[in-house]
Amino acid sequence: MTHPLTNEAFADLGAPILVYIRPIRAADAMADLPFATAEQAGLDPDQTLYALHGANGARLALMTDRDAAYAAAVAHELAPVSLH
Repeated sequence: MTHPLTNEAFADLGAPILVYIRPIRAADAMADLPFATAEQAGLDPDQTLYALHGANGARLALMTDRDAAYAAAVAHELAPVSLH
């Protein structure tokens, strides 16, 4: 008999080492932060940033390019995976 995983259990399968990188508009990324707007951070609101997320979806970091996000993940002994 199989037991279906809950959403939380499924998200925790890759935790804590699996991470994914997702492009996000600077304005959208900064809207989640209580202390700055994209303009206050010196960013074009339409600029693409790259968010590094844990397997559970929690945002871990924001970078200005994908290569930097990938390098940061590897430097912290995390395993970045591709999303389709």
